[in-house]
Amino acid sequence: MRLEQLQAFLAVVEAGSFQQATQRCKVTQSTISRQIQGLEAELGLPLFHRTSQAKLTVAGERFLPRARRICQEWQTATAELAELIEGRQPELCVAAIHSVSAHFLPPILQQFCQDYPAVQLRVTSLGSDRALKVLRDGLVDVAIVMNNRFLTASPEMVVDVLYQEPVVVLMAAEHPLTQHKQVPWEALAHYPQVVFKDGYGMQRMVQEQFQRNGLSLKPMVELNTLDGFRGMVRQGELIALLPQSALMEIHHDPTLAVRPTEDPVLSRQVVFVTTQDRLDIPPIQHFRKLVQTLVQTSALQPYSVVR
Repeated sequence: MRLEQLQAFLAVVEAGSFQQATQRCKVTQSTISRQIQGLEAELGLPLFHRTSQAKLTVAGERFLPRARRICQEWQTATAELAELIEGRQPELCVAAIHSVSAHFLPPILQQFCQDYPAVQLRVTSLGSDRALKVLRDGLVDVAIVMNNRFLTASPEMVVDVLYQEPVVVLMAAEHPLTQHKQVPWEALAHYPQVVFKDGYGMQRMVQEQFQRNGLSLKPMVELNTLDGFRGMVRQGELIALLPQSALMEIHHDPTLAVRPTEDPVLSRQVVFVTTQDRLDIPPIQHFRKLVQTLVQTSALQPYSVVR
């Protein structure tokens, strides 16, 4: 069954005759007749009485509302896709890691809202692994996360590298590790740590680094907010390994200190991820360009806060 057959059927019904239907469809009467005959052959029943007027048979009466519904659904679908092409999608959903949401996204979101005021922005802060999963499940349009090549290697994924940043040690201002200009990994292993929850790429990366060095990580508390990390570390001997961008406001806090690690310095790669089909949609194209321009031009400077 083809759409043009249904359209020919409805044209004959609405016009009342095969001849008048040709004017609506702008085709010859023989073409209309072939479309109807093909439809009747596929359905196995005649749809019209062959008289001077195109009167529906019982089968035609039964089929009419279905044909109208199918054609209406087609019109609705094509109209919705046309809106996508024109950039009139109802919303754009973004999943981003907390440091990106806090420091880099606000000016991007503001600019996007000015450029596409009719598109509702929905932003959710998630761990990297969780954000990539909801992207693959179609629940968000883009993810700005720490790269995980196991989750972004699919052919349909489009990955833009935004920046690379070191992982540093956060501790209380009076912590014993502040005596080091660069903290040895062996020294880190002696202290309990505040770590990210499951689903956060940082947790996995820190655990793997300790394993590579033949050391045991001592996770004491699991959190998923940057304020929570700062609050817990102030309490005493707890430390945390965090990306540099998560600590951009630490220089305002005299109760906290930051140190780099000794080699090998751990670093993470932050990426913009979407799918190839979504880049056909103008608002998502535009959002990608804003992220590339604004994030990459505000590249992180080497961290220098030492107390």
